[in-house]
Amino acid sequence: MTHTILQDSPSAQETDGGVRPCRYKIIGDSCLDLTEELKADPRFQTIPLTLQVGEAQILDDATFDQKAFLEKVKACPECPHTACPSPEAFRKAYEDADAEAVFVITLSQHLSGSYNSAVLGKKLYEEEQAQLGQRGKQVGVIDSLSASSGQLNIALYIQALCQAGLPFEEVMNLAEAYRDRMHTYFVLESLDTLRKNGRLTGLQAFFATALNIKPVMGADNGVIIKLDQARGILKGLQRMCDIAVKEAGDTLSKRAVICHVNNKKRAEYVKEQLEKRGRFKEILITSAAGVATVYANDGGIVLAVG
Repeated sequence: MTHTILQDSPSAQETDGGVRPCRYKIIGDSCLDLTEELKADPRFQTIPLTLQVGEAQILDDATFDQKAFLEKVKACPECPHTACPSPEAFRKAYEDADAEAVFVITLSQHLSGSYNSAVLGKKLYEEEQAQLGQRGKQVGVIDSLSASSGQLNIALYIQALCQAGLPFEEVMNLAEAYRDRMHTYFVLESLDTLRKNGRLTGLQAFFATALNIKPVMGADNGVIIKLDQARGILKGLQRMCDIAVKEAGDTLSKRAVICHVNNKKRAEYVKEQLEKRGRFKEILITSAAGVATVYANDGGIVLAVG
């Protein structure tokens, strides 16, 4: 049995004066909140969801203007909504990928239809290749059971496995195991958008906002759960860090990814709080694109540790 080795190296990329395709590509829906550096890396790509505010429809791509979007949300009496990419959008991304293997990381299927679209897109792509008598690329779709920071954490883990030269099947198995032991947390100024869009199923809809109580939220197999609460946003963030470090155990082997919505100072505060509580392998800060902006609202923080 032969395996596709997914290692990228400068010597492997150049042949006869030309450039060989990247061995791998990592694709996410647009809730995969990439850092600025990764946005410029051709091995990473996001497929945009559509954001709706009142009558306005906004594509969550490189043209997304967070400041203008937040102003639209504040001015609109209706709750913003999102629509997942079509299976055809994913199929085309697989077809166009300049790679031998494609890894796809989507929002939790409990939060979005992106996972089902990505899976159907894979089926369409494979059927098309079979009709052409071609083997095509290897495509693996992973339900992150998370969002935003969690998707990025999984993407970085997959990148490291590919750069280590592991075969496709092993990368998929290890990535899914990593996802299952990763933890996602968030503290938001308001849970109204999640509640109104039905993302808080089974949870008490009302929290004591009049008393400035901020719930510390987490995920259980991709379903949002309440972990604790604290009075005020800073106390909430501190409590989130307490829980994250306790659940992480050996933080020295873990990466923390912090995503913020229009509040880098708050993200840096979370980083400082994590560093006070443990020594991490790496702590990254990234900024939310459109989907996370919709659901985490202005000032929201999403943390993933794995």
